[in-house]
Amino acid sequence: MMDTLQEWLQNPLFHRWEDGLWQNTLITLYMTAVTMALTVVLGLPLGVALFETDGSTSRPVRTVNQVVGFIVNVLRSFPFFILIIALIPITSAVTGRSTGPNAAMIALTIAAVPFAARLFELNLREIPAGKIEAVQMMGASRWQIIRQVLIPEALPGIIGSITTTKIAVIGYTAMAGSVNAGGLGQLAYNRGYTGYQTEVIIATVVLLVIIVILVQLLGSRLATAVDHRARTA
Repeated sequence: MMDTLQEWLQNPLFHRWEDGLWQNTLITLYMTAVTMALTVVLGLPLGVALFETDGSTSRPVRTVNQVVGFIVNVLRSFPFFILIIALIPITSAVTGRSTGPNAAMIALTIAAVPFAARLFELNLREIPAGKIEAVQMMGASRWQIIRQVLIPEALPGIIGSITTTKIAVIGYTAMAGSVNAGGLGQLAYNRGYTGYQTEVIIATVVLLVIIVILVQLLGSRLATAVDHRARTA
């Protein structure tokens, strides 16, 4: 068996796609990193806004909350593969092309932001109302409550939500590869599926699993590190 493995590793075909394996791994990580940066920048304020406007006594504010919430729910339920195809005209107009990682990141961000925003909103709902009321009685403004109470108290959950979203985005990048977005998904589809190279599919799956495990491990460590409840228990 070891002789067979050694012969396979020495095969020129292996080295041709092995180079592409690492290149496409970097592309997958690039798409994931940029998408997550945009998702946090856009999704966290959106999640806070959904939380803050829910149950407002102002009718216009409630209307805005319902409209935004409806849009978020629609985008969350939209199948990603259909979404990335539907956005081709927009990605072409913005990036100048309909394929490639930069074009795919538009669809990735649009899919990830609503998903993360709802998770962030749930994280904020888990904060005991008594803590918020205590700060309100001290005369704190709403911005001070958000900055000094809501975000710090929900931070462990927010990091967990970012981790969950990041893992979902990694899966999205694999699907985006089937429409020439680049990354491990495209390598698996072009060389593994259509090229009948089973070893390519196996290698990409193994790498994706390793990436997801590392992301989950790092996210769990960070969430524990910032959780004051875990430190005082």
